[in-house]
Amino acid sequence: MANDTNSNTESVLKDVISILVDGQEGFQAIGEDLKDDTLKRYFLAESLKRARFKGELEDVLIKHGYADAFKEGGTFAGAMHRTWGEFKSKMGGGDATLLSTAEQGEDAAKEAYDKALKANLPLPIHQLLSEQAAHIQTSHDYVKRARDSRKAA
Repeated sequence: MANDTNSNTESVLKDVISILVDGQEGFQAIGEDLKDDTLKRYFLAESLKRARFKGELEDVLIKHGYADAFKEGGTFAGAMHRTWGEFKSKMGGGDATLLSTAEQGEDAAKEAYDKALKANLPLPIHQLLSEQAAHIQTSHDYVKRARDSRKAA
């Protein structure tokens, strides 16, 4: 039974790590293309935050004996989403389009955390994921408000 729990923990954390890689890369790419300096700084800071979250989860995997069990890389869907966002940006979509793309990415992150938090995980790992999920929700809401304000303008 403990082996099943460890295997489940490993699988859940790997899924969240993959979505964090997507977020890290997405925030960086979009941040570099945004025209608004405040948003640009926010996005680049969020990219670093996702890297920190990823590191925290990788530390958990290492402490549970999965030092060689994870690889760098996001999801295929995340890569496609970033490519689509870059295309829209190059076609002149502007900040509102980039923010819309970012919000879609944040929706995927929220879903990954929601799924992870429903899994049977040890309490310390669940608490760590809960703290990270709260930040993801706050970031999603910020990006959504920024997008909505650009659409209205």
